[in-house]
Amino acid sequence: MEGETKREMYDLLPEHLYPKTFFVLPAEDFSIVKQKLSASGISYPFIVKPDVGGQGILFRKIDDEESLKRYHSMVPVEYIVQEMAKYPMEVSVFHIRHPKEQKGIITGFLHKIPMQVTGDGKQTLEQLIMNHPKAAKRVGELKGKHEKNWNKVLPAGEIYALSYAANHNRGARFVDLKGHIDDRLLAVFDKISHDVNDFFYGRYDIMCQSIEDLKQGKNYTILEYNGCGAEPNHFYDTGYTLFGAYREILKHWKALYRICSYNRSRGVKPWSFKKGREFMKQTNELFNRMREADKLIG
Repeated sequence: MEGETKREMYDLLPEHLYPKTFFVLPAEDFSIVKQKLSASGISYPFIVKPDVGGQGILFRKIDDEESLKRYHSMVPVEYIVQEMAKYPMEVSVFHIRHPKEQKGIITGFLHKIPMQVTGDGKQTLEQLIMNHPKAAKRVGELKGKHEKNWNKVLPAGEIYALSYAANHNRGARFVDLKGHIDDRLLAVFDKISHDVNDFFYGRYDIMCQSIEDLKQGKNYTILEYNGCGAEPNHFYDTGYTLFGAYREILKHWKALYRICSYNRSRGVKPWSFKKGREFMKQTNELFNRMREADKLIG
């Protein structure tokens, strides 16, 4: 449930369902990175993120070649360069379908709004951050990322993004969309699940034009698909009690267990305890290195 690679997901999905994407090894010469960028057709600004990641660690928006060169020189792991999606709305959809069933269920549907402030024509960015309930707790981190605009007065009505990672631990706000879950929305993700034939349990992070367009299966792109390691994030900010959140997690783990048991009965062999323990050790070491690099890159 830890250490999933994003490459596995992109290799399974049809290319038209996700943004232009390529992978970079940290040891590659920067000239090769530039060649890949030119060949990909991706232009600035774009997104970079680690192939094995989570919680927004090492997720950055890259505006120019200098920023890319700095990121490449400091990131210790394989990472992804991905075209920025132009759609205005980011959502999460948690979809589960047992392999022997034709129809699945959607257990969570969220609108994810990255941490941002809105100018009033009077306050500086620093003042707006200090008055933001979540941003005020991350002043040191945010000053490092937004130092050049720190004392700038934002025009009234201007929305300023403090983070491009719509992760809860990066200050994003979640809006529950469970009232919009219906058969049309389910049909979109059931179709993907059947077409890929390996997506039985997980969370889609998606950019879309609107909820209605998503239900029609148009004007959307899949940023990521998180499988067994996916967190059912729809209990954050949406009125769940602590015990209600526990129940939601256990409900998802039960569904995951049923899918794994079925796959095992069909000949899919689980890892040995020894192999799993070694993998977890390597994954923890990897994340520790990534967290250190995340602090240094700023």
